[in-house]
Amino acid sequence: MLTLFGQSSLMCDGVSRRSFLQIGGLCGGLTLADILRAESQSPAKLRHKAVINIFLAGGPPHQDMWEIKTEAPAEIRGEFGPISTAVPGIQIGECFPQLAGMMDKLAIIRSVVGIKAGHDAFQCLSGWSRGSLRSIGGRPSIGSVVGRVLGPTDAGIPPSVALAAQTRHASWSEPGSAGFLGSSCQPFRPSHEGADNLTLNGVTLDRLSDRRTLLAGLDHLKRKADVTGSINGMDAFNQAAFGVLTSSRLAEALDISNESPETRERYGDGTPYQYQYDGAPTCNDHLLIARRLVEVGVRSVTLSYGRWDTHGANFDLVRHHGPRLDQAVSALVEDLEERGMLDDVTVVVWGEFGRTPRINKAAGRDHWPRVSCALLAGGGMNVGQAIGCTNRLGEHAVDRPVDMQEIVATIYHNIGIDPMTTTIADPAGRPQYLIDKRIPVSELV
Repeated sequence: MLTLFGQSSLMCDGVSRRSFLQIGGLCGGLTLADILRAESQSPAKLRHKAVINIFLAGGPPHQDMWEIKTEAPAEIRGEFGPISTAVPGIQIGECFPQLAGMMDKLAIIRSVVGIKAGHDAFQCLSGWSRGSLRSIGGRPSIGSVVGRVLGPTDAGIPPSVALAAQTRHASWSEPGSAGFLGSSCQPFRPSHEGADNLTLNGVTLDRLSDRRTLLAGLDHLKRKADVTGSINGMDAFNQAAFGVLTSSRLAEALDISNESPETRERYGDGTPYQYQYDGAPTCNDHLLIARRLVEVGVRSVTLSYGRWDTHGANFDLVRHHGPRLDQAVSALVEDLEERGMLDDVTVVVWGEFGRTPRINKAAGRDHWPRVSCALLAGGGMNVGQAIGCTNRLGEHAVDRPVDMQEIVATIYHNIGIDPMTTTIADPAGRPQYLIDKRIPVSELV
């Protein structure tokens, strides 16, 4: 047995810490390697708070999903009926039987207000309208704020990842802007294949390290002339990229072939993709990848699911998208719970606005920013409830209007950032609150 000698502080039992750490213990003693291995597997080390933000691009029809209007006239009520849930007194749309069966693990908000008419993901990813602070770069997304305030959980794992498949209507698949925080806080975006930009393309780690040193030297020559801070931002970005490239954990998390067939079958794949047009596919695999990402240390995962802009064939689209979303979200919640992660991971499912109460001539519903809806799970929230409601025709909130910024404040609260007190400095050095309406939804926290 090799013992490290020398002066060292004594522990409470009179044994020095240095003497306690023995290398190559042949007699069954606790070695330094044993301690490091135990630390790496410690639940306390692995646990972190996270959010999975599922964006229903195009604006989901609130009255065909979470609040069926049984007393409304036919031209408003639509074709779907309500079904009972695991919580007595709460009913949801018939296309979501699996979510109905786990309503005790979910919270539905039927009265989301404070919505702008913009046809993109920006509000759901940041809580702000796109024009806010545009002159200095715009507001940062939730993922970018989380990365700035909390940082990464591991050098090889980016704090924020955007999985949204590229869409022809680009704003439906944006990753979430870093805004005035700059490029170093931009969410990491894998390619549509999941790992193309994680490969070294034949470059060894030694050569990659040499290139990193060379780039650092060249950047030093320009540093004093940089007045915009872009070089510092690029340094941070390169540091993060280097960590990703030299770690296999992120690439492995993106590869669902490592999952059991039973787990993959539980989530489904969302095929065949229909009603996609210029939007995202109903890619159930992305929800499974999202779970795998937060499991390895990602704090914020965003994805775009389906294309809900139902100006025509609204009910046919919901019959297609609804059961696939039902399967994927219910599988995600069950999976997180079985792995002991549900209380640490906030799941939010929502779109940029609701749909018109009146059905148009094309059997569709048009844009309706006056009210929308959201489904939430996990995060240690008070679930098993439906919050708020709209009037008989589904036109506007009549009970407990919930501003969408309150939902964003709840996400920050759940992830460990106090929305009441936390500020981030803008490029002029002015402190900016994360959100205007900084009190989380009281019914949930």
